[in-house]
Amino acid sequence: MEPAPLIDPFARAIRYLRVSVTDRCDFRCVYCMAENMTFLPKADLLTLEELDRMCSTFVRLGVEKLRITGGEPLVRKGIMTFFRAMSRHLESGALQELTVTTNGSQLARYARELVECGVERINVSLDTLEPEKFSRITRWGRLAQVLEGIEAARAAGLQVKINAVALKGVNDGELFPIVEWCAREGHDLTFIEVMPMGDLGGEDRLDQYWSLRELRAELAGRYTLIDLPDRTGGPARYVRLAETGQRIGFITPMTHNFCESCNRVRLTCTGELFMCLGQEDVADLRGPLRASADDAALEQAIRAAIARKPKGHDFDYSRQKVAGQMSRHMSHTGG
Repeated sequence: MEPAPLIDPFARAIRYLRVSVTDRCDFRCVYCMAENMTFLPKADLLTLEELDRMCSTFVRLGVEKLRITGGEPLVRKGIMTFFRAMSRHLESGALQELTVTTNGSQLARYARELVECGVERINVSLDTLEPEKFSRITRWGRLAQVLEGIEAARAAGLQVKINAVALKGVNDGELFPIVEWCAREGHDLTFIEVMPMGDLGGEDRLDQYWSLRELRAELAGRYTLIDLPDRTGGPARYVRLAETGQRIGFITPMTHNFCESCNRVRLTCTGELFMCLGQEDVADLRGPLRASADDAALEQAIRAAIARKPKGHDFDYSRQKVAGQMSRHMSHTGG
């Protein structure tokens, strides 16, 4: 008998799980983590075998899409073991899609293997095409390494989507160069509003905030924007640029609350389940996972957590203050 699907209090079926497999990263992006991060003790992290068991339970309960995130997921030792394990759910048909969000630094090494594991598309976080600025945003990253990784991903047959965080005073002068580069390279592009998460040692969210309403208006001054009904299971809303044919997405937690269709939850590398990115409510799944070799307690804990999923988040930039600010770093929950 098939188990009952995961339905939240607002009649939304939970089909999409974002899984952070590590809090570690080889970059230190200014909007994601502090430069001198204190990482979690390894004993707190789910092992690769535990991640397999956890994700497999969610798949059994109706999750059809897994997005693997971090930190930087591809820096986790032995991570391809986990991808190979998840590929069995693609082969069985239980899982419809296995995807990755990455900074691109390890793609030259792993792109071909990802394809062999059934990954067809990836998201690469890239906020600028200027090497010096890239170093400043990522603190530790090299643009050339990321561009090489993107090229390797394309050569391996992966569809690449670029995710760019909109940062006022940082990349607001690069709107058209980024759009034009993605058009030439054949990449979809999504812009993301910066979210108020984590104490970043002096980084001012309000100063960084560039409304995508403004960004979209700038785009509309040069291109013809055609609204699209496309939904990919995530929060983005899409347009097509008539002149180039490319698709542009907008993730706007501040200027448009996208929660009404939210079908996803986030699992951290320590086994915490966040039912909403913009709320602090969290469920411990590591405890029941480790308490028994049987999955009954884990399944019960998952169902209890989904029953607490809120209608929406509390992010708000208004009255010159940041409301709904999250104390945890984005790298903790997963991008």
